[in-house]
Amino acid sequence: MYVDESGDPGMINSPSRHFVLSGLVIHELTWLATLDALIDFRRRMRTSFGLKLREEIHAARFINKPADLKRIARHDRLTILRHFADEIARLQEISVINIVVDKAGKPDDYDVFDKAWQALIQRFENTIIHRNFPGPNNPDERGMVFADGQPSKQLTGLLRRMRRHNPIPSQLAGAGYRNIHLKKVIEDPVYRDSRHSLMVQAADLCAFLLYQKFAPNKYMRQSGGANYFARIEPVLCKVACPRDPHGIVRL
Repeated sequence: MYVDESGDPGMINSPSRHFVLSGLVIHELTWLATLDALIDFRRRMRTSFGLKLREEIHAARFINKPADLKRIARHDRLTILRHFADEIARLQEISVINIVVDKAGKPDDYDVFDKAWQALIQRFENTIIHRNFPGPNNPDERGMVFADGQPSKQLTGLLRRMRRHNPIPSQLAGAGYRNIHLKKVIEDPVYRDSRHSLMVQAADLCAFLLYQKFAPNKYMRQSGGANYFARIEPVLCKVACPRDPHGIVRL
């Protein structure tokens, strides 16, 4: 599962009301074919818009702080994001888990980062257990987490803790919690620089589009880009939250 975020996880004086995580899940047996599809997409963007293969698609900066990519018109950069979303939607072997934390009304000591990541990892684990991901489906599957950015002691500690202590509210009224520790998610998180991973860049786009669905910036709202999250509908992991039409886990 390749994971990226959008928004700020802070509670006090935070610039954003929402914090989101998107996890792009792919089976190792279809990994290379998926990578090849993303490389083919990037080659098409190079031909059509002059976007070099080595240049990162970091969605938020791509639109608002393009640096050297300013040579590509803003509306063309938005078109690239739209094409990227459509390419992700065509990848039938992937599944995208989405978490949204709405910080409004939560206490100052609410740990946005921990709660969001715990929900994401738990949905990853549960979907493996119930064999609900597309693609190859073996009875003894395991999963790993590849996170964007520099190593995070908080995330590594959380995942290690969930292997020993992972209290889940019981579905029975008044039954308290059950300790359902992780069994399917192996190893510590692996940290990747998104500049060197097309998979992380795809997860970044999913997180950006999800954030824009809830809190679009002015340009995305006026251009229609705030609606682009719907373009990845075919690959959304709806079993992550069956009561939500898009499977979005809302905290």
